[in-house]
Amino acid sequence: MKLLQTLWLGLALLFLGGCVTVEPPKPVIVNGAAGYLEKLLLPPDSNITIAIIDLDTPGVIVAQKSFNIVRAPVPFKFILPAETVDKSINYGVVAMIKNQGRVLFQTYDRFPVISNDKYTTEVIMRAVPNP
Repeated sequence: MKLLQTLWLGLALLFLGGCVTVEPPKPVIVNGAAGYLEKLLLPPDSNITIAIIDLDTPGVIVAQKSFNIVRAPVPFKFILPAETVDKSINYGVVAMIKNQGRVLFQTYDRFPVISNDKYTTEVIMRAVPNP
């Protein structure tokens, strides 16, 4: 009788163990808007590139989007898988507007996100001087 109870208990625990669900970690969402303060209209066919970068390692782009725009500010949203985000890295958002291969506006300041527990930011670009 004792053996039968032990077997039933073991079988019940086995089935209950299979019912445990593990939820995947929620993605990291960074959003905001990128714009400039000058009162200038953008020429037709302007393109913006917005990226999340590693602020401490030059050239490391974590995520990037490029698309045509007509006006600024431009809203943006990045959805990063949680397992790709390292809290020890200083992340930041940068942006640049180009037209016909020429950079019109770009970020010069740091706009940190994620590692400072900030997930929404306003990115301000400044005009690039003409050569």
